Amino acid sequence: MSDIDSCVLQTIVETANDHFFIVGGDGRVLDISPGAEAVYGLSREELLASSVQQLQAAGVLKPSITLEVMRTRQPAQLMQVTGTGRRVIAEAYPVFVEGKLERVISRSRDLTDLQLLQDEYALLQKRFSEHLKRSHAAPDAEEQALDDALDDLQVRSNVMREIALLLKRVAPSDANVLMLGESGVGKTAFAKQLHRWSQRCDGPFIDVNCSAIPENLFESEMFGYQPGAFSGAARQGKAGLLEQAEGGTLFLDEIGELPLLMQTKLLKVIQDGSLTRLGDTRPRRVNFRLVVATNQDLAKQVEAGHFRLDLYYRLNVIPVTLPPLRDRREDIPDLVEACLNRLNQRYGRQKILGNQVWSTLMGSEWPGNVRELENWLERAWLSSPTDQIETPTVHPQAEHPATNLANAPTSSKTSPIEPHETLKQYLTRLERETFEELSTTLPSTYAIAERLGISQSSVVRRLQRYGIKVAK
Repeated sequence: MSDIDSCVLQTIVETANDHFFIVGGDGRVLDISPGAEAVYGLSREELLASSVQQLQAAGVLKPSITLEVMRTRQPAQLMQVTGTGRRVIAEAYPVFVEGKLERVISRSRDLTDLQLLQDEYALLQKRFSEHLKRSHAAPDAEEQALDDALDDLQVRSNVMREIALLLKRVAPSDANVLMLGESGVGKTAFAKQLHRWSQRCDGPFIDVNCSAIPENLFESEMFGYQPGAFSGAARQGKAGLLEQAEGGTLFLDEIGELPLLMQTKLLKVIQDGSLTRLGDTRPRRVNFRLVVATNQDLAKQVEAGHFRLDLYYRLNVIPVTLPPLRDRREDIPDLVEACLNRLNQRYGRQKILGNQVWSTLMGSEWPGNVRELENWLERAWLSSPTDQIETPTVHPQAEHPATNLANAPTSSKTSPIEPHETLKQYLTRLERETFEELSTTLPSTYAIAERLGISQSSVVRRLQRYGIKVAK
């Protein structure tokens, strides 16, 4: 390495926000960034005189990510607790020369930074909310413009109007937006409205559910492929979903289910503005506005090592949290009216709601939010023989497993392990039998997820794996 290259590398290490470790293939610490001293509680000289084996044994690195890379010879990401008691997210990458592991490059970031950003955003949101409340008594031109531009969004509550107003203000920019909230609160509807308000409204809106694409097909679906890239590839090749969003908006729902490898590739696309199809060597420029959504706590996913911190920072530019329907019951009448109009148009009859139905609609908790409300209304519409809709036999509270576990199936006894059946085979069989039983007694994948305490996307993947369909 030339003297200039050495100086460039030294400048990168010394000025980086992350805390760098450069370690030899034997575990010896060769270089560190200055900020690592405060995080790990040792001076630069002490760290350079040590090995990662010694630092882990002394409790400075708990655990050492470099040792994990040396063991697996693969990149790794994990949470560390340092000797100073700080929690950091660390990632490391091996450097091979002619097949031999020569170096391990690791970098870490103190999660205190993440907490400070979250606190700052919460403060800004609070100030923004207070400003809107002060001006609520005298609606201005902006409020009137919002009413005229809401299109199909049914928002009457103050909190949802604040969110809509925030989205309308940021729509002209290309800033990434992170939609947060429970399943069924309307994240997709708000993402589409954001697209309609943006300068990209004439471009496509590409809606991708990250949990619905099998992991082995994810890269070819997202990035596309060239002719002959793999067995079964289309002869003319295929543009991926990222390319299809050119000039428009790419909406990635359930972003928390994105595999770590795909997180790395997506981060590179965001940073470089280009991608490379499978089987191709030529990068292609892409230009889209990114909106993502999740019902998970991404900050906790980062702490658990399941989501990349650097990707989280990239996505969390404009975070928007949509509250559950039970916290904004003022929106229910407009949502019901819009849904009833759609049902009447779809089925060719003009039905109306009976008076007693409203007490059910306004008094229910709706754990499945807007999606559950719409499904319940359709069931009530179809089950009412006359043009006046009555309350179905099953109350929405009773049909939800979280509020009535008595309806959930229980086995009379545990299935015994079969002769010559391994533990893994036995557990897989029990899981399959459980999903087969629940799919016949619960009305949806969301209900199954609530009953088992897992995500809806996990339920979908398991049902697909076992070839099980939920009985309607």
